[in-house]
Amino acid sequence: MSVSMAANSALFVLGSFVAACSAMVARLPRAGESLQAQAFLVEPGGKGLNLAVGARRLGAAVDGLMAVGDDALAGLAEPALRRADLPVGMLRRFPGPTGAGIGFTDAAGENCLAVFPGANARLGAAEVREAAERISSAALVLAQFEVGDAAVAETFRIARRAGVRTLLNPSPFRMPPPEILGETAILVVNAVEAASFGAALGLPVPEAGAGPVGWDGLAEGLLALGPELVVITLGAEGAVARPANGPILVQPAFPVPAVDSLGAGDAFAAGLAVGLAEGRPLGESLRRAAACGACVVRRKGVFDALPDRTALAAMLAGAA
Repeated sequence: MSVSMAANSALFVLGSFVAACSAMVARLPRAGESLQAQAFLVEPGGKGLNLAVGARRLGAAVDGLMAVGDDALAGLAEPALRRADLPVGMLRRFPGPTGAGIGFTDAAGENCLAVFPGANARLGAAEVREAAERISSAALVLAQFEVGDAAVAETFRIARRAGVRTLLNPSPFRMPPPEILGETAILVVNAVEAASFGAALGLPVPEAGAGPVGWDGLAEGLLALGPELVVITLGAEGAVARPANGPILVQPAFPVPAVDSLGAGDAFAAGLAVGLAEGRPLGESLRRAAACGACVVRRKGVFDALPDRTALAAMLAGAA
């Protein structure tokens, strides 16, 4: 099944920048518990930055917006963009703190995390309107929820009026308002986020052990909210995709040892977006997306683990 896009394959990312701290622990901590960490990492991060870096490493032309504050952590942003070959003009500076996050990853590669948005919450409709021409010239516009609803809604409004498709990853999860869902062409969620949708909307949530196909009913319910394509990532079970006018597609996960799953979803979304923007069929784009996620879970950290085209090709060849 093909979901081809315009010959132009440039992406615009409504991003976020976060000083990302992560700790490797034997198991995830319980309430009130202190654990010794086996490793600790501080790196430039944020879902929006990860999407932009991931897409650029795969060869896409990438532009966008992201915000930083006026504190010491803001100094991490510009060097990170330069290292990733991203335009430093993506940055908007606001008074106050820069976004920051902390994640824990256990011995099995599972994680939990919390993110303080900081300056990301200051990015609004006014800044988006200043970038209207850049948004309108993209092949695909991506957004996530480390920024506020006003910025996402305005970005998607401008994109859809220009005939540009939109991809939303509503993470950290909050229920998207109708004006955002109505302008979303591609909705990408993980199992927890999909279940949160289901609980909020009374949609069927599959029981444990139902397998990937068991998510089809929930995906179909999410399609009714406005998207043309719903993709649900399921970790080690792979991913499922449900287009509005076609059957469910199941993409198995690549069998790699899981070291750190932080950022795997962002790598998947970036790989999917680049594949679709290049006009690849949905099935091929899903496979490339899953390979990108597998590249990330094999390594600690996210920024340096996001694959380039060589690493992606090696993963795809190894699974052939």
